[in-house]
Amino acid sequence: MQLHQLSPKHKKKQKKRVGRGGKRGTYSGRGQKGQRSRAGAKFKPIIRELIKKYPKLRGYRQSSKLKAQNSKLIILNLETLEKKFDSGVRITPEMLLDRGLIHKIKGKLPKVKILGEGELTKSLIIESCEVSKTAKKKIEEAGGEISSKSKV
Repeated sequence: MQLHQLSPKHKKKQKKRVGRGGKRGTYSGRGQKGQRSRAGAKFKPIIRELIKKYPKLRGYRQSSKLKAQNSKLIILNLETLEKKFDSGVRITPEMLLDRGLIHKIKGKLPKVKILGEGELTKSLIIESCEVSKTAKKKIEEAGGEISSKSKV
C-alpha cells in the first residue's frame, strides 16, 4: 500500500450553510435584532481592557535607556578601598571582582564608580573606573594617581 492509495474511513462532514432557506434561514439561529444578530458583532475585547490597566512609559525611549545604564554602574567608596587594598596597588574592575567587592551583572563586568566617602591614607593607582571629583582630590592628596583610561 502506498500513500496515494489511502482513503479516509468516514465521510467528510459538510459545513452548515446558514441563511440560505430551509431549516437555517432568515435569522439563522441568531434570534432577532440586537448586537449578536448582526454580522461581525463588535464585542469589547478582554485583552484591550488588560492593556489599558498597565502603566505606560512616557517619553521617547530616553527614560528606559537611562535606567538601564545606571543599573550597570556599581558604586564603591574610598573607605572600602582603604580597608581592602595595600599601598601602591593598581586597582581595576577585574581586581575588584577577584576580591569580591563587585559582581558581574548578566555575565558582564559592570562599570565601577568610586565616590569620595571616607578617608584615604594609602597611595592607590586606579584604572578604568569612573571617579567623582571629591574622590579624585582625596586620591591625589594621598599620593595616588588616576590613569588616563578612567573617566572623571
